[in-house]
Amino acid sequence: MANRSIFAPKEDIPRGLYILLGLSSVAIIFGLWCVLTYGGLTPPDFLAPPHLVAEAAIKRIANGNLLDNTEASLTVILLGFLFASILSVPLGILMGSFKAVEAVIEPITGFMRYIPVSALIPLLILWIGIGVEQKVMVIFLGTFFQQLILISDVSARVSKDLIDCSYTLGANRRQVVTRVLLPACMPGVMDNLRVTMGWAWTYLVVAELVAANSGLGYMILNAMRGLFTDVILLGVFTIGILGLITDQIFKFLRRRLLPWSAEF
Repeated sequence: MANRSIFAPKEDIPRGLYILLGLSSVAIIFGLWCVLTYGGLTPPDFLAPPHLVAEAAIKRIANGNLLDNTEASLTVILLGFLFASILSVPLGILMGSFKAVEAVIEPITGFMRYIPVSALIPLLILWIGIGVEQKVMVIFLGTFFQQLILISDVSARVSKDLIDCSYTLGANRRQVVTRVLLPACMPGVMDNLRVTMGWAWTYLVVAELVAANSGLGYMILNAMRGLFTDVILLGVFTIGILGLITDQIFKFLRRRLLPWSAEF
């Protein structure tokens, strides 16, 4: 009976078991890493063992290199994502709710979201330069159009019966938008912002690909030239940990700011 309840679709499991299963998956991956490296199955130049990555972390934390690169990358990520979100949330809701807005914006969005951001880097260098503005723009372009289409889908899925019922109960157009449409959209909007924040982190190395002198992506690319896999793994783990932290922040904000939404 207990096993059936654990593997039953849509059923909750004890919090302790949830944490245990998560830690077990991490332990399995870590154990495999140790077997491959300490067991001599892979050379250090191909896959650095855990103790070398830990030593690289201690060294770069002590001299401030890791913290400086992390600060530079966080600045790029947060600015690019913030600018994209400020524009995409209202435009996406309008696009999904009003056909006239959709007709104007959708062709441009449909075109731009299929263009690889890396293909635009030469133009961005010509137009903006090679400073932090260019890197912020890479993150912006990589997330804005994806956010726009996802948020418009959220808005479009709000039931028209809900809107019609509001009018029947005496609400005017402004009240329908502010008290019905927006609250109905916000859980989906928050979920999509959480997803696209993950995409923003994946664009980091692309953003720091050209003429960078700081950042985690720069640190990884610089280490790659010397085959320093310990530093490469340190950069990868740092990005992963920061991404996990931002993901948990979005989950926390969703619970606190949107108490009417269902928990996932």
